[in-house]
Amino acid sequence: MLQELRRRFSHIAGPLIGLSAVTYFAYHTVEGDRGVLAYARLHNEILDAEMRLAKVSSERQEMEHRVLLLRPDHLDPDMLEERARIMLNMGRDGEVVVFDKKR
Repeated sequence: MLQELRRRFSHIAGPLIGLSAVTYFAYHTVEGDRGVLAYARLHNEILDAEMRLAKVSSERQEMEHRVLLLRPDHLDPDMLEERARIMLNMGRDGEVVVFDKKR
């Protein structure tokens, strides 16, 4: 009886170890630090960061353009008037001024 159990165990030991190894590596391929789910998470984080970079870059270009319009070598009269109205909090008689808070 004991010999029969040893013989049967010796026949299933190799496949059982192989199946355990395949299961272990398959699990870590999906769930591990460098697995498929981690790759998807990092890919989404990269996309979010690229979107934020694009937004910040466009805001910076807009600010650089506004600063360029206020430089003494090529001063834009409309920009100067806008800044003067904001700084002095004044306008012409009968004029309605609407301020855009995002600038």
